[in-house]
Amino acid sequence: MKFSFKKLLLFLFILIIICASSLVGVYFYLIGSVTKESNSKVINISEGSSYSSIAGVLKENGLIKSEIAYKVYIKLNPPTEMLEYGDYILKTNYDLEEVVNTLGKGSVTLEETVKVTFVEGKNMRYVIKKITENFNITEEEVLKKLGDQDYLDLLIEDYWFLTDEIKNKEIYYSLEGYLYPDTYEFYASSDVDDIFRKMLNNMSKKLEPLKESIDNSKYSLHQMITLASIIEQEAGNAGDRKGVAGVFYNRLEDNWSLGSDVTTYYAEKIDNFGRDLYKSELNKCNSYNTRHSCMAGKLPVSAICNPGMESISATIEPTDHKYYYFVADKNGKTYFNETESGHNKTTRRLKSEGLWIEYEN
Repeated sequence: MKFSFKKLLLFLFILIIICASSLVGVYFYLIGSVTKESNSKVINISEGSSYSSIAGVLKENGLIKSEIAYKVYIKLNPPTEMLEYGDYILKTNYDLEEVVNTLGKGSVTLEETVKVTFVEGKNMRYVIKKITENFNITEEEVLKKLGDQDYLDLLIEDYWFLTDEIKNKEIYYSLEGYLYPDTYEFYASSDVDDIFRKMLNNMSKKLEPLKESIDNSKYSLHQMITLASIIEQEAGNAGDRKGVAGVFYNRLEDNWSLGSDVTTYYAEKIDNFGRDLYKSELNKCNSYNTRHSCMAGKLPVSAICNPGMESISATIEPTDHKYYYFVADKNGKTYFNETESGHNKTTRRLKSEGLWIEYEN
């Protein structure tokens, strides 16, 4: 075969073009934002630091993808402003251009922060109350945000675990169950979106390790969050939650109603369990009331509170058993039964032993 120098040159030229294109593609990827999630990070730049020397600090704080790409970027795009020492607020969804531009604007005086604790097992009315107590935000503003369909579409686009299921018109509060209960530190000037996104970001981190199990379940994540919220309020103690989950799954599989009083309290918008439910409330067909036969084989249309991870994990890995009934005593111990007669026998025994939970009227 006759050697062709022209063909060799053409081959090398094409190879160079491919390699160059690949390098350019990698470079533009590396100068992009680390994540779509807008988490604020406060970094302190010490006196004498340069744009180049802080590459490690930026990488440690999850603000850049690559120290090398960052240093190449500032070589190709030399900052026009001197780097001041002090505190800077940067966001994880900034690309390198935004990072460098923010650094060029100079250090900031940090805002006053507010620390707020949201307790597990509480519903959106509680969340709204905590927000209005700690921020210059009204209940009307929060409710408007929760009902804004365009805003919900943006959240669904930004968070993998949110779906159109939260837009169901029968849901009382669209984000019920998804605002992870925890202690947070917010800026005092935070608006509703800032607060929601910080709580949703936390929920995303908590759910991420469970994503494969969630994807392999026959139930949607929305359904599992809904069930987890019921378990959060029903289970006597953390160790019984998987067993309680097993009871509810057995009922769903056999087309029974869940028969959960806590869903009826939520349906009636009663925020505490200080009184027994009325028959008229128990007998009302509502998309939350699982005591009614119209909800046989169904979960409520949404969560009834914001559950913690133990309850969420219980819905993903329930105990496999044959129980259809459970009851907890006043000490938090849970008793399981396969039959209604066995359940009633347990209830009578708890009453006779003074272990039955009595409600004040």
